[in-house]
Amino acid sequence: MPARPYILAETTWQHVKDAAYEVVILPWGATEAHNTHLPYATDNIQCDYIAAEAARLAWEAGARVVVLPLIPFGVNTGQLDITLDINLNPSTQLAILRDVVRVLARQGIPKLLVLNGHGGNDFRQHLRELQAEFPTVFLSTITWFRTVDRARYFTAPGDHADALETSAMLHIAPELVRPLAEAGSGQAKQFRIAAFRQGWAWAQRDWSQVTADTGAGDPAEATAEKGAAMLAATCATIGQFLIELAAADPRDLYE
Repeated sequence: MPARPYILAETTWQHVKDAAYEVVILPWGATEAHNTHLPYATDNIQCDYIAAEAARLAWEAGARVVVLPLIPFGVNTGQLDITLDINLNPSTQLAILRDVVRVLARQGIPKLLVLNGHGGNDFRQHLRELQAEFPTVFLSTITWFRTVDRARYFTAPGDHADALETSAMLHIAPELVRPLAEAGSGQAKQFRIAAFRQGWAWAQRDWSQVTADTGAGDPAEATAEKGAAMLAATCATIGQFLIELAAADPRDLYE
């Protein structure tokens, strides 16, 4: 496969030194159990795929974007007792992001998108702090699975190893998906306190108390075809965002 000029890991200095990138994309995932049918790297595989495909669409439209290597560990403070769910504390994420943004600021690269692929990650407060510290780099973030309406593709609710994630993996890496007959039901307990259930109050979920199989959402309706359709819509949406972001003047964003 020929090297893709919008994927930094596949690109040489000869190309990079003259590329004049407008947007750097940092995919950020997690390493954690995903029910009994999906691999621990599910978030990473999905996020890497979407970053590359969205960047391809933007690059082919003329946007100067580049995807950095993915960071494979996320915030898993609610899953510390689940074997080899690797936790990266939010303060550690901030330290990593600060170092990345410092490099971009020093090198004159104007924009960064943190592409999030894990529900436990939330980069907004990190970017607020770093934006004040590094005003020459415009900072933004997207959580990819919130870019399209899941109800267009799936009827059952869920947010972890559910039909959405299973369908995505059936499209991206079907060889890593165990037969759905082997999957747990993904049945997840709800908070007893109404405010937490309704979403206007928040507390971390203790994953071992919430679910028996580490899944949250029934994967039974998953298909590769649904995954392909959902991912195409997601990548098109993010790709268009990248086109607009690359062309935007951070000093003139409001109308």
